[in-house]
Amino acid sequence: MRNAALRLALWHRHVNAVNAPPALRHWLIGAGSLTAKLTAHCQVFRVQRLDQLRAPCLQDEAALIGLGRRGQVRARTVLLRCDERPVVFAHTVMPLTATASDWPLFGALGERSLGSTLFGDPQVERGALEYARLRPAHPLAQRAARALGAAAFTTLYARRCLYTRKRGLLLVTEVFLPAVADLISIKASLDEPDDE
Repeated sequence: MRNAALRLALWHRHVNAVNAPPALRHWLIGAGSLTAKLTAHCQVFRVQRLDQLRAPCLQDEAALIGLGRRGQVRARTVLLRCDERPVVFAHTVMPLTATASDWPLFGALGERSLGSTLFGDPQVERGALEYARLRPAHPLAQRAARALGAAAFTTLYARRCLYTRKRGLLLVTEVFLPAVADLISIKASLDEPDDE
């Protein structure tokens, strides 16, 4: 039973509950598009699609997207890269009952940003952000480590948000990788005086 508990995350409605370091808190909070925020912190922003397929829903996702129990969902997993450094592991799921009318562009996103699609569509309603610390045993922490070819992370901070469009539900979870804390605003660095 204890091993099963380690695979779950405790999701909170306030960022203070996860006690994130200040450098990560900056990335966890904010109502705007994460894509726009990352783009302002690098020369080249890129979405690397890892997969988009039918897959089992994670245990701590099922109830939020209206599934009475774990079942199959449409899932999309990507790495968000700033100047080729992976900074966010993003995981999106929607119930199989969602239609192309609910989410018309989801199936054809490829390596385009889902965030720019969500924030550019006036029919999309955004729910409240939730925050968690993911232990190494959490499936998303394990998948992030595998995607990077890395050893297990000790703790990763994540946020998630439920989006609705018409009758469709879409859950986006963003797992912040350690490199995100090193990003500096391009604008801020351009405003700094040169030492030369």
